[in-house]
Amino acid sequence: MKALASRGTRNHLAGEAAENSVLRDYERRGYHLVRRRWRGRCGEIDLIARSGDEVVFVEVKQSRDFARAAESLGARQMKRLHAAAAEFLAEEPDGQLTPMRFDVALVDGTGRLEIVENAFGHG
Repeated sequence: MKALASRGTRNHLAGEAAENSVLRDYERRGYHLVRRRWRGRCGEIDLIARSGDEVVFVEVKQSRDFARAAESLGARQMKRLHAAAAEFLAEEPDGQLTPMRFDVALVDGTGRLEIVENAFGHG
């Protein structure tokens, strides 16, 4: 049981480190963090950033390699992300008309990043 707890702690810390790395990358590129680990009724969004009027919803996926990280994002999770984003946008002045996109940030086992901008549509 202790091994499982340790693995869970390691995974949590690795996920947090991946999010930190991704956030630094977005900030270097001029984006501003709006929310981190935003949670609504429909689910959680890892990072929400803004560049000008555009809101960017970022899902961070960390695994041994980029392919495994990418494969871990399934259709059900994308549907939850769409629903959570719609919930978030409901509070924006322009609501669902707010310019937005979904990015997926892939982080491999060595900490390298690959950002897939506009990775999937608006549902």
